[in-house]
Amino acid sequence: MSSHQLLLLLAFAPLACAGPPFQTDDPDPVPFGHYEFYTFGSSNGTTAGGTDLLVPAVEFNWGAVPNLQIHGVLPMDANFAPNHGPVNYGLTDTELGVKYRFIRESKYRPEVGTFPFIELPTGNASRALGVGSTWYRVPVWVQKSWGDWTSYGGVGRVLTTEPGYKSYTFAGGLLQRKLNKRWTLGAEVFGHGEQGIASTVPGSATMLDIGGYYYITPNFEVLFCGGRSVAGQAETYSYLGLYWTWGSDKQKSGSAHFFHPGTAEGRS
Repeated sequence: MSSHQLLLLLAFAPLACAGPPFQTDDPDPVPFGHYEFYTFGSSNGTTAGGTDLLVPAVEFNWGAVPNLQIHGVLPMDANFAPNHGPVNYGLTDTELGVKYRFIRESKYRPEVGTFPFIELPTGNASRALGVGSTWYRVPVWVQKSWGDWTSYGGVGRVLTTEPGYKSYTFAGGLLQRKLNKRWTLGAEVFGHGEQGIASTVPGSATMLDIGGYYYITPNFEVLFCGGRSVAGQAETYSYLGLYWTWGSDKQKSGSAHFFHPGTAEGRS
């Protein structure tokens, strides 16, 4: 990603609520004593590198202690080689992470945190199902909410030493609005640097994605997002999933507490 593209992204970065279904994430961990579960399918691809279709995939988050959540994703991957090449299907790399919020949001101060991942090589790299060695993703995210609006974003670095792949910088920003009790909609600008010739997305790109959440109940919803690049390589992204949350407020004698993702007390 060029310095011009990175500056364009960071211009959006006082930026909205996060994680799935968007590529940009937020610093807001799952509340202490609560849990989140997703089942989803997502795709990311280019003409040059082919397409990765993660389906089915599951994600689990746990508010283990105040301001900290434990995170894991177990994905199956259908890898479509470019130019109508072979399709391989199976388990790909497993994601583990810890989200930690070190600055809480106040009236004038944004929320700040980090969400580092470690990606374990559980897939068969010879079949294009995973990278082939452990790699890492280390970001810093910032978030601010006001009324029905939320904005978040940040910058990070992917680190890998696997031949054919490159370490690269990524950055993004999102703005979203809760329209009513059923709908929240948002848009993000997300960009990344060159990922290497072995990757499904080998070049750099800046993308525009639009998506949101449809709340079926206060703790069950549908998530959706789609977009494509507006600069750099031709790249597409999509996400469709179901989300559940449950738990009790450990700091209030076990009283029930559910929350809407996409708000200041929302999604991981």
